[in-house]
Amino acid sequence: MPRTSPSVALDTLLAGNRRFVDGTQEHPNQDAARRAELAPGQEPFAVILGCSDSRLAAEIIFDQGLGDLFVVRTAGHVLGAEVLGSVEYATSVLGCRLVVVLGHDSCGAVAAARAAVEDGMPAPGFVRDVVERVTPSILAARAAGLTESSDIIDTHIRHTATLLTERSRVLAEQVATGEVAVVGLGYDLAEGHARLVTAHGVAAPK
Repeated sequence: MPRTSPSVALDTLLAGNRRFVDGTQEHPNQDAARRAELAPGQEPFAVILGCSDSRLAAEIIFDQGLGDLFVVRTAGHVLGAEVLGSVEYATSVLGCRLVVVLGHDSCGAVAAARAAVEDGMPAPGFVRDVVERVTPSILAARAAGLTESSDIIDTHIRHTATLLTERSRVLAEQVATGEVAVVGLGYDLAEGHARLVTAHGVAAPK
């Protein structure tokens, strides 16, 4: 579904997620013909910036296939220059119309950052870099008086979605012109349901 609108791209993802939850997956674009079709090039309709958690495989939970999604994954969906460059490449070169920040409950990166803030427990090695990038979300939730894990996760999803447009002028201009939308989705590990947490440049589906 190349060159679609941001709203159609979002509807397509959420419809695929509903099929996944209901057990009625279509497993589209996963055969040899699709593989051969894509060999010359790709036109994914959405870029997913998701947590690296092994339970959060985007093509599976959104019932998509080869060439449909451009997926970038880091622990706690934290942002760095490589991530921003990958997202800009997906929207500017490949034509993705939707950027999705995909977070989830029981996120280890968020839990580690929360422990560092509340209990003074520093993370070892380069894990500390991940924790430090999640920490602003923990502090923002704390300042707002939020203590429930679900609220803290949502705060981190919103923070990441906002950071994308704050740090990337390219993405900010694409959102401003309506070419691209940025949304945040929260995924429930037990139920498999992805819900809308925040949206920039597209109306929430009814």
